[in-house]
Amino acid sequence: MIDLIVAGGGPAGLATAIHAARAGLEVVVAEPRRTPIDKACGEGLMPHGAQALAGLGVQVTGQPLRGIRYLDDRHQAEARFRGEPGLGVRRTDLHAALAHRARQLGIRVLPVLVDGVRQDGSSVSAAGLRARYLAAADGLHSPIRRGLGLDRPVDGPRRHGLRRHFAVAPWSDCVEVHWSPSAEAYVTPLAPDLVGVAVLTSRRGSFEQHLAAFPALLDRLPTGAAGPVRGAGPMRQRVRARVAGRVLLVGDAAGYVDALTGEGLSLALAGAAALVGCVRADRPEAYERAWRSVTRRHRLLTHALMWTRGRSALAPHIVPAAAHLPPLFSALVNRLS
Repeated sequence: MIDLIVAGGGPAGLATAIHAARAGLEVVVAEPRRTPIDKACGEGLMPHGAQALAGLGVQVTGQPLRGIRYLDDRHQAEARFRGEPGLGVRRTDLHAALAHRARQLGIRVLPVLVDGVRQDGSSVSAAGLRARYLAAADGLHSPIRRGLGLDRPVDGPRRHGLRRHFAVAPWSDCVEVHWSPSAEAYVTPLAPDLVGVAVLTSRRGSFEQHLAAFPALLDRLPTGAAGPVRGAGPMRQRVRARVAGRVLLVGDAAGYVDALTGEGLSLALAGAAALVGCVRADRPEAYERAWRSVTRRHRLLTHALMWTRGRSALAPHIVPAAAHLPPLFSALVNRLS
């Protein structure tokens, strides 16, 4: 019998499959779409994410990221990573590199859609396959999570992300986070002649309308973009549990707070390792605690920053506080990294 079916062949799903194959498990990935798949993404890996990727034997080129820089219309704060750099990499390049590594390991990727899950005390069946376990890596709005009744309602404003590429040489080796009263714009160096700009906001509007709130950033960008606008959201996803019998949620399907602190790819890689460890030990019930452990620090800091961001009296002081308290800002950034 197959040890693990992975539903979803995006970065989280492929990372889970690679961990499983390296652990000696028989794993099959179910993904009907052709690789690579593009989506709205900040495209930056924090240092621990870049190291986790290298540990899987995944080789991908990109731009080294040396820190995080916060900017508003009057202040600037920069925190450098103390150890190894992070990595700015196109989503499609990362996905292609993970798919290549999966092929090297002989992992089967079948062009099938998991649209229903059945399980008993010893196995789970989906898409004509039967295995001991199934990893749901089917994204932010996971149909598997919803079908298992694991979604929880979300209160308050719902944030969305819009991303576009610009053919311009990066002017910094940091991820820049530009702040306005209603949005943030992230600038990630991706290649010697390319940057990605992602806007996060709870307000409606086009990418161009949101970008107009950042005149200093606009001055640095060419008039013509290097690709289409891609969108994603709502970001906030609350989940009742990461485990339902023999089905385990991983990546964005396991729950999401916000992209404000670079959550996403790095946490998906950490979650994939935790999931495979529990499957290998035949202890699916241990995964909830393991997932919470590897994501706790990031989730707590993201919740705290989002809480502050949502208070009109506090939000304008985020960048000034970071600028006036550089040791604290550096400590928080390196906690996340």
